[in-house]
Amino acid sequence: MRWLLDVNALIALAHQGHADHSRAIRWFASLLGSEARLVTCAITEVGFVRVSIQAGFENNAPDASETLRGLKTSSRIPFDLIPDSLGADDLPAYVLGAKQVTDGHLLALAKKSSMRLATLDGGIPGAYLIP
Repeated sequence: MRWLLDVNALIALAHQGHADHSRAIRWFASLLGSEARLVTCAITEVGFVRVSIQAGFENNAPDASETLRGLKTSSRIPFDLIPDSLGADDLPAYVLGAKQVTDGHLLALAKKSSMRLATLDGGIPGAYLIP
């Protein structure tokens, strides 16, 4: 199974200070030994950098980028970076408001690429909620 991580799940995996770090690590550990692959895209990677700085986990973009690179290269589960060619016309029908746009886009990208969107957000219809 390939898992497209949303920004919050990616940050929770990387930063011990995240409120759901333990939850994300437990899920990650449950994937060890399987054929799982973790996936990022441009939106999740730049979102990781932006939110890591805003939340105070990182001081600047180069530091946040290095943290992400370290997570990906040291992971016992392989990471893939996939291209994204979807536009606004590809948003799922449930997307009505501004706060749903990125999540809806990631859900559509995951479905198009035969993956599951893994999230800590219970409000994304059809996504996998990390337990």
